[in-house]
Amino acid sequence: MRIDPVQLEVLRHALTGVAEEMLAALIRTALSPNIRERRDCSTALFDAKGRMIVQSESIPVHLGAMPFSVTAAIQAIQVFEPGDVIALNDPFAGGAHLPDITLVTPIFQGKALRGFSANRAHHADIGGMRPGSIAGDATEIYQEGVRIPPLKLWRRGKLNDEAFQIILANVRTPAEREGDLRAQFSSNETGRRRFLEIIERHNWKTLTQAMEGLLSYSERRMRAEIRKIPPGVYEAEDYLDDDGRGNEKIPIRVSVAVQKDEIKVDFTGSAPQVEGPLNAVYAVTASAVYYTLRCLTDPSIPPNEGCYRPIRITAPYGTIVNARPPAAVVGGNLETSQRTVDVLIRALAQVLPGKAIAACQGTMNNVTFGGIHPRTGEPFTFYETLAGGWGARPTREGMDALHSHMTNTLNTPIEVLETVYPMRVERYEIREGSGGRGKHRGGNGLRRDIRALSEMTFSLLADRRKMQPYGLAGGKPGAIGQDFLVRNGRKIPLSSKGTVKLQAGDVVSIRTPGGGGFGET
Repeated sequence: MRIDPVQLEVLRHALTGVAEEMLAALIRTALSPNIRERRDCSTALFDAKGRMIVQSESIPVHLGAMPFSVTAAIQAIQVFEPGDVIALNDPFAGGAHLPDITLVTPIFQGKALRGFSANRAHHADIGGMRPGSIAGDATEIYQEGVRIPPLKLWRRGKLNDEAFQIILANVRTPAEREGDLRAQFSSNETGRRRFLEIIERHNWKTLTQAMEGLLSYSERRMRAEIRKIPPGVYEAEDYLDDDGRGNEKIPIRVSVAVQKDEIKVDFTGSAPQVEGPLNAVYAVTASAVYYTLRCLTDPSIPPNEGCYRPIRITAPYGTIVNARPPAAVVGGNLETSQRTVDVLIRALAQVLPGKAIAACQGTMNNVTFGGIHPRTGEPFTFYETLAGGWGARPTREGMDALHSHMTNTLNTPIEVLETVYPMRVERYEIREGSGGRGKHRGGNGLRRDIRALSEMTFSLLADRRKMQPYGLAGGKPGAIGQDFLVRNGRKIPLSSKGTVKLQAGDVVSIRTPGGGGFGET
């Protein structure tokens, strides 16, 4: 390494600070509660080759997949100019699922391309067959919303108004979408300016050496951690409940081969892609693998392209972990990613018993509401994920009512929800007794009851309603989730993947799974 280690650490923190400032700028300036309150967004910096250098500490399913978006933008656009901003969301061209729009901004110093600032944000509606664009009954991607291949949404600093209007014309809440996209633009602009300030302060040669050194440093540390794992092949399987289209107990199988300082993760034997929307694209599966291996080795390793060099992934094309178009994929990002984490932890728990935790709730419990707001007469869409129980750990209980694994968002505060939308939260509490028993109890899920104050559409996309989150080392599984519609005093069970029309006064009750227990009692 040609750069002093102290200077390397200084520059690492400087670059990471830029990514964190980008995230703060995006959260502060976004219009939708989903980004502003729940913080369903992520940011990162890349070098001129499209290699991720640093990221903010935000949403795992975004960050592991974002490098695929930057690569897709580089391959599609090829020629960048100062002031360009590339937008994309197509899962089959670098995206993950359609609500996640990625903006990529090239960073020029004069005429020299020095890198990219990028962010990804979940938009509360991107069109499609259901308000909120989370359709549990979708069977092809065309039903899920507007597909945006890599294109210049800003060209040489000027908005590409024709493309912008096409996007806004196909969503239910165009003003909110415009506000969030402009917030994403500003976030990347913050990253661009701060990156150039670092170059001016330390010079380009020093920063180049630092970025190369940082990638090598992360690679060395990851390889050192892998060498601590006993060589061998470790296998496991777990299941998704169903795809909402009659296909039940959908397997995800994995074989993890550890050899010297490399890991090969092979999903051969997993289910073929399904009719419903649980199919994951390769970028999402890779994201889940990267996240899990960081957790089970050393999470303090700086996450970047170098960190992932020792990892090889095989995900057969046309399966639920690497779907081919035109598969419906919105739940692959949200639900299948969670089960991919579960099965990887289960495989490596055989050889890393001190680090593996029992299964967390294993779902994001995606809820969306949409309709015409009685106060404004304008369309509204509301989206959020609901927390649940964490799996128990080898030395302590699982945590209650927290988001886990591939999601890292907050909840929507009740005050914001009730102010912005025609809804009222009537119950919000920990679901006592839902954590699996064991020497260490699994975390409890939660219950959230929401009353509709006007007619609206409600969609649910969730899992772990049939297959319980597993326990480890003799611990018992966590409780499955349950979902109900309460209408005129009558409690009606809801499908975990579907849509219903709500009348004014209806209550939706979502009761999320608990985590598995650890150890025999």
